[in-house]
This record gives sequence, structure tokens and C-alpha cells, in this order.
Amino acid sequence: MSQMAFDTLQASEALETAGMSREQARAISLIVRRSHEVADVATKADIAEVKRDIADVRKDMDTRFEKVDAQFADIRKDMDNKLEKLGLSLTIKMGGMIGFLVVSIGLMLKYLR
Repeated sequence: MSQMAFDTLQASEALETAGMSREQARAISLIVRRSHEVADVATKADIAEVKRDIADVRKDMDTRFEKVDAQFADIRKDMDNKLEKLGLSLTIKMGGMIGFLVVSIGLMLKYLR
């Protein structure tokens, strides 16, 4: 974050003009300067920069989520295709087993008579 500018000479001159002694004016201006140096204050420019950074992050996230959504759609299609093939395969196998069972029962009934 950027620091606020504070001119100690200008401040001490202003305080001297107001009737303070030179030493008092310097002491007060130094105290104010030190308080400004340690102050961690965000400026409007700092806030605008953070907002731009957040907007950039949101754009990146949207792009990544679009890619992830596309990948999920591909996975769903693959799973649907595999499940459809599995269902068809099971239908054929079950049909074969039922056919075998019907023929077997028919042969058993023929030989049991």
C-alpha cells in the first residue's frame, strides 16, 4: 500500500507561525510523521487495485469452472454410453440363458414322457 506524504518542515513552519517554539513544532511534526509511517491505511488506489485483482480471479475461476463442467459433461456421456452397452449386453445374455432354459426344459419333458 502506498504511504501518505507528510512534509515535516512545512508542518513545523506552520506550527511556529501559530506561536509554538521551534523545538515544540519539530517535536509535534516528527510525532505526526512517525504516526503516518506506521499507519497502514489503504488508499482509493489500493482499493481499486484489489477490486481489479478480485475481478481477475473471478474471470479465472469462471474459465476453470467452464472447463471442469465440460469435462463432467464428457464423463457423463461416456458413462451413459457404457451403461447403455452394459444393458444391451445383459439383455442378450439373459435372453440366451432363458432360451437355453426353455430348450433344456423342453428336452427334459420329452425324455421324461
